Amino acid sequence: MSRHVSCNDCSLSPICLPLAVAPAQLNELDNIIHRGRPLRRGEHLYRAADTFTAVFAVRSGALKTYVISDEGEEQVTGFYLPGEIVGMDGISTAHHISNAKALETATVCEIPFHRLEELSQKIPSLQHHFFSLMSEEIRADRELHRLLSKKSADDRVASLLLSLSARNQRRGLSATVFRLPMSRYDIANYLGLAVETVSRIFTRFQQQHMLKVNGREVEICDRPALCGQGRLQEEA
Repeated sequence: MSRHVSCNDCSLSPICLPLAVAPAQLNELDNIIHRGRPLRRGEHLYRAADTFTAVFAVRSGALKTYVISDEGEEQVTGFYLPGEIVGMDGISTAHHISNAKALETATVCEIPFHRLEELSQKIPSLQHHFFSLMSEEIRADRELHRLLSKKSADDRVASLLLSLSARNQRRGLSATVFRLPMSRYDIANYLGLAVETVSRIFTRFQQQHMLKVNGREVEICDRPALCGQGRLQEEA
């Protein structure tokens, strides 16, 4: 990614950290951000036990976070789309407790945490926004536990699709037609299901005319039915 790209030019500003910064102060935030080379698919942004030094704003592509169980098995813990912040798991322990890997070619903005703390003292609205992001991270973790406690596999898949729909809408993209950056395997792993179960549910949702699916391309055809299936209220 070009190092000359700035927060002023970024289409993700309305949902990323610059949202909390007045235009006159945007250069101060921009000056602490590092923009390195793109991550290739399968490349790690950081690994568990790495020293925590920065948080990262996804600029393009998508990443997943995962942990390794005591049995040596991977457990996907989250998916991160453009405009979302990843890496906050290391704030309390000074090291990352999960791994972050690119699901596809991705670019990120690296925000050194000590510089962010210093700048937040000068810009209270930035500190408030970052606390909000931390709160959202906690909420998402609780949501994952709630999701995995559901008995119905259909509910889990529907809930994930509705979440991705809402997140795409926040980025100014279509809430009904979007591409899944993650594989069926990653979806199954995240939701605690078998890959075959996820594939059957996608097929069944198509047969019920709730979805149209072509590979990773998804179109939500009947949102009320999908919301009813996921038992979620649509986001305003």
